[in-house]
Amino acid sequence: MKGSTYRRCSCRDPKTGRELGTSCPKRGTRNHCTYSIRQELPSREDGSRRSFARGGYSSLKAAQADLDHVRALLGLAEADDREGTELIAAMLAEVSSEKAPLPEVEETRRRLNSGQDLIGSLAVAEWLDRWLAGKRIRKSGLNRYETDVRVHLKPHIGGRRLDRLRVSHLSEMFTAIADANAEILEQNAQRRAAVDELTSIPWKGAENRARRKVLKEAIDAMPAFRRVTGPATRQHVKATLRASLNDAIGQQIITFNPAAHVEIDSVRKPKALVWTDERVTKWRQTGEKPSPVMVWTPEQTGAFLDFVADERLYAMWHLIAFRGLRRGEACGQPWSETNLDTHSLTVSAQLVQDGWGVETSEPKTDSGFRVVALDDDTVGVLKQHRQRQDADREQWGPAWVETGLVFTQEDGSWLHPGKVTDLFERLVAASGLPPIRLHDLRHGAATLMLAAGIDVKIVSDTLGHSDTRITRDIYQSVLPHVGKSAAEATAKLVPLQRRTEAEQAARKAEKVQKKDHRAKKAEGKKRVPASKSKSKEHKASRKKRAE
Repeated sequence: MKGSTYRRCSCRDPKTGRELGTSCPKRGTRNHCTYSIRQELPSREDGSRRSFARGGYSSLKAAQADLDHVRALLGLAEADDREGTELIAAMLAEVSSEKAPLPEVEETRRRLNSGQDLIGSLAVAEWLDRWLAGKRIRKSGLNRYETDVRVHLKPHIGGRRLDRLRVSHLSEMFTAIADANAEILEQNAQRRAAVDELTSIPWKGAENRARRKVLKEAIDAMPAFRRVTGPATRQHVKATLRASLNDAIGQQIITFNPAAHVEIDSVRKPKALVWTDERVTKWRQTGEKPSPVMVWTPEQTGAFLDFVADERLYAMWHLIAFRGLRRGEACGQPWSETNLDTHSLTVSAQLVQDGWGVETSEPKTDSGFRVVALDDDTVGVLKQHRQRQDADREQWGPAWVETGLVFTQEDGSWLHPGKVTDLFERLVAASGLPPIRLHDLRHGAATLMLAAGIDVKIVSDTLGHSDTRITRDIYQSVLPHVGKSAAEATAKLVPLQRRTEAEQAARKAEKVQKKDHRAKKAEGKKRVPASKSKSKEHKASRKKRAE
C-alpha cells in the first residue's frame, strides 16, 4: 500500500488565511517546515478508502520512523487474515483521528493473538469482573472471591491498567489495609470507652440524664464497631488476585504476575493443644483457652459421648469423634452411601452454608471423595440411629420429608450446619467439659488415630487430606502419655556415661544393703532370744528355792 513522507509549511496568507504551502517564501529555510506522513490503509467493507495521516515532525528521520512503525503494525496480520487486517486498520484509523500515540508492535501482536481489543486498555476492575463471571466453582467459594474483589481489590487497584500493574502497587494496597486496621482499632476503642462510660452513668437525676443524652449522641456519631482485616484475610486477598492474574497470563493478556512477588505478613496456623489437667485448671480460673484449637483427651471424649448418649443426634457426634468427618459431610451423608454390612461409608456429598441458606455440594477436593472404614461399635450406633429414624418416619406419616440422609431434623428435612454447631456448643457447655469447637472433634479423631499407632497415610485418607503433610502439620497434637512414652524410648537410645555411673552406684548400694541385711540376720541367729534367757533364769531360781 502507498505511503509517503513529505514537507509541509503551515504558514498562512494573512489576507486569505489559506496555507501558503509550496509558495511560502521561507520554505527553503532550514527547520522552517515540518514533516508529515500518510499511509493508505485497507479499504472498509463498503469499499471506501481510509488512511493514516500525521504531521508536525521536526525531521525527516522522525517522520520516517513513525511511517515504518505504521507499516510494521499493518504487517502483523497475515495476507489472508481478513479479520485481523480489518482490526488493525480500524485501530490505526482511530489512532490517527484521535491523534493518540502509536501502540507498540509486540503489545499489539499479543493482543491480536489473544483476541483482545486492540484499542484501549483493560482496567484491573474490568478484568476481575470478567474473571469472576467465568469462574465455575462452588457458590460459597465464588462468594469469597467476590468479597475480596468488592471490599479490597477494586477500591485499591481497580482503576489501574491491568498490563501496568506492579508489585509496588500491591505493596501500597496492603500498607493501606494495615493503616485502615490501625484506624479501625482506634475508633473501636473510642466507641467502647464511650459505651462503658454511658453504662457507668446512673439513670436517676436530671444532670445524669443530660450527660447520658450527650454521650448517646456522641456514640451515634461515631463509626460502628468494625472488624479489622486480619493476616489470614490478607493472605486470601493476595491468593484471589494471584489466581485472577494467572488466568490473565494464561489468556496472554499480561506476561507478569505481580501478586506472586508481593510480600505480606505470614499467617501462623494455631497448633492443636490437648486439654491437660493443668490447662483445664487454668481455664477454670481465668476462662481463657490456651489455643484456638483445643483437643479433648480420650477420657474427656468418652465423658462427652456418655453425656449425650440419649441425644437424638448422638450417632453424629460419635461418628465425627471416631472417624473425623467434617460438619458438612456428616450433615450431607446419605444412607445410600452408608453400607453397614461392609462396615464402610463413602463420602460423596456435603451440606454447605451460603449466607444462612443451605445447599448441597460435592466435597471440596478430589481427596474429599473417600471411603471411610467403620468399627463395630460405630456400626452398632448407626443401626440404632436408623431404627430411631424409622420410628420418627412412622410417627410423622405423610408430613415426613424424605431426604435420604443419615442425620436429619425430626421431620426428616435437612440439618442446618450452623444450627448443628450451636447445638454442639450448648451440649459441651452443659457437660462441664473444657470447651472445644465442633471441628476440634475432628482434630481429636485424628489425634486418637495417630496415638493408636495408625499409619499417617491411612489417617490422611480417612480425613480426606490431599497430602500427608497436612495431617502432620495440623492434626498431630500428641497426647501427654504418648509424648512421655516417645521421650523415654528416645532417651534410652543414647548411651550416656553419667547414666552408666549412676546405674553402677545404684547397683553397688543395693549390694551393700543386701550384705548388711544378711549380716544382721546371721547375728540374730547367734544371739539368744530374750525370752529363752529369762526362761533359764526362772528355772535356776526355782531350783534354789527347792533346795
